[in-house]
Amino acid sequence: MARNRNTFSSLAAWRRRVVARAVQGGWRWLQQAGSVTAEHPGRLRFRRLGAGTRLAFPQGTVFGERWIEIGECCIIAEQVTLTAGMLPGLDLGTETVLTLGDGVVLGRGSHVIADTTVTIGSDTYCGPYVYITSTNHSYDDPDEPIGRQWPRSEPVSIGPGCWLGTGAVILPGARIGRNVVVAAGAVVRGEVPDHSVVAGAPAKVVRSWDAEKGWQPPLRTPAPVPLPDDVTSEQLAALAAWEADQVAGSSEAVPS
Repeated sequence: MARNRNTFSSLAAWRRRVVARAVQGGWRWLQQAGSVTAEHPGRLRFRRLGAGTRLAFPQGTVFGERWIEIGECCIIAEQVTLTAGMLPGLDLGTETVLTLGDGVVLGRGSHVIADTTVTIGSDTYCGPYVYITSTNHSYDDPDEPIGRQWPRSEPVSIGPGCWLGTGAVILPGARIGRNVVVAAGAVVRGEVPDHSVVAGAPAKVVRSWDAEKGWQPPLRTPAPVPLPDDVTSEQLAALAAWEADQVAGSSEAVPS
């Protein structure tokens, strides 16, 4: 009886492995087939979709593509929402409403809601679940449900080279300068100067760059040392293999 139980257990484990491999392989195929690129836009017809840009599958809510321009070499992760206009099917005129520059990265689950102009500069990176919106609810009438009151909209601009941490919220009217760091969970409104770090809700400048003094207050960690220009990819691969061997050797040397 025990032998039969072991046989059935082994068969069930084998079946689980086969099913798991089939599901994982099928999901990888769906991710490749369902991604959106300039060569394979599917049903999405953006005003511009640059070469080398990819919207990962599954996409979030996307509408108003005729008023959305996305630059080259952008990475739009899974479940990212990109919308122009309050509702699908609206005529928003002749001008672009939502613009993403070249090399923009939007992390998984992020939202960019452009009821009026939203511009994200080139090489701006956003962590997961960043929320950028040009529209906010109003609550002027105390007797009317807030969701039924007409919202307020203001343009949003984010300069090139910024980093927006996980869960950051960019509110209507925000004007973020060049090479700005927005801390995780920060809520940004108003103007943020170039080369600064903001944190908190509402976000405030906690560090800024001075041409004579450098970062103020000073950075607590040393700057990373850049790789020499003459380092080849083969040398980097060899270094990575050597480091892996060192780690493996150290693990084996530790007594159990």
